[in-house]
Amino acid sequence: MIGLRGIWLSAAAAAAMLVSGCAPPLGLDKAAPAVIGIRPATVMVNFTADSITPATVEGDAGVAGRRVTIDDPARVASISKLVAAIAVMRLVEQGKLDLDRDISDYLGWKVRNPAFPDAPITLRALLSHQSGLRDAVDYIVPLDGSLEPVLVDPKAWDAGHAPGTYFSYANINSPLIASVMEGATQERFDRLMARLVLTPLGLDACYNWGAGCSDGRRAQAVTLLRPNGDLARDAVMKGADPCAVYPASDGSCDVDKMYELGRNGSAFSPQGGLRISARDLSKVGQLLLRNGAPLLSPNSFANMLGPVWTFDGKNGDDDKGYFMAYGLGVHWLVDKEGRQWFGHVGEAYSLRAGFWINPAEQRGFYRYVTMVDEFSIVGHCFDRCP
Repeated sequence: MIGLRGIWLSAAAAAAMLVSGCAPPLGLDKAAPAVIGIRPATVMVNFTADSITPATVEGDAGVAGRRVTIDDPARVASISKLVAAIAVMRLVEQGKLDLDRDISDYLGWKVRNPAFPDAPITLRALLSHQSGLRDAVDYIVPLDGSLEPVLVDPKAWDAGHAPGTYFSYANINSPLIASVMEGATQERFDRLMARLVLTPLGLDACYNWGAGCSDGRRAQAVTLLRPNGDLARDAVMKGADPCAVYPASDGSCDVDKMYELGRNGSAFSPQGGLRISARDLSKVGQLLLRNGAPLLSPNSFANMLGPVWTFDGKNGDDDKGYFMAYGLGVHWLVDKEGRQWFGHVGEAYSLRAGFWINPAEQRGFYRYVTMVDEFSIVGHCFDRCP
């Protein structure tokens, strides 16, 4: 395994993780008492373009006595970014988005790094983490709120590097991408994802339990627990989730009434809120092994993979070797045998996951584990998960 990094969080850093998808925003999930007798879930599925093969399916789905299966939907954290990028590329193919156009044109409000007021922000820069945005502000805003005032804050930006010139991984890019998608189409992000990616592939999956999941799917969720049994995300629930998004400023949760398109892309957690089973994510992997077919043209697929950014020693924050190359929503790595893989990691709410595709050998895998200590060493979840 390459590029392992250690994370030691101060109290301030731990608080910052509330907005990164690595801990629950206040009010979404409350701590539950420690649960005895629940085993961490350990799941691994191998796939080729024509087959899906379970390799490891062990432990519980966050509930004592309920064994995890490869068909249980789990929140896959930042792997959500890669799936969202497929939808962006579909909209580019349809002429509704341009990767190099000023995103302000789609939003109806201006987005600028205060240190570089004349430099437009583009989707290419957002998708490749070269926008200059940083996770130094709380970008998860109330249901009736807007990202616009958040992005006016200079603390949201890197003042030392112009947009498009420097890589630094930041979750905050994703809510802005979702807002741009909505502004260009006048369609809600979760519904866009269902229409453009999830439904065409026959997946029973959704972002923040929105469009794309079947009735009753919420009850099948893998409940994410911390090592001591406290609830991290997706509490056990029989019916629909009464509020799967961040509530409004008054505590209410009427999405249809309060949600404004193109204003608050954080609501459906494009940075980490995809709920999808191991079997269904493997079907996304099969799409990637087929060069994007049937959803993307070969040219769009190639543009998505890139890499758009490759570390040259000074053009980005490589996080001690963790990031060496990145496409549009796609992370590249090289294993210890020198083989190239692309995909993405997922690390949040005590879940660690890796979704990796080897194009040369035409194979891939998805693996995840639950109940992981969030202070433990993290990595690509490649040859193992912590």
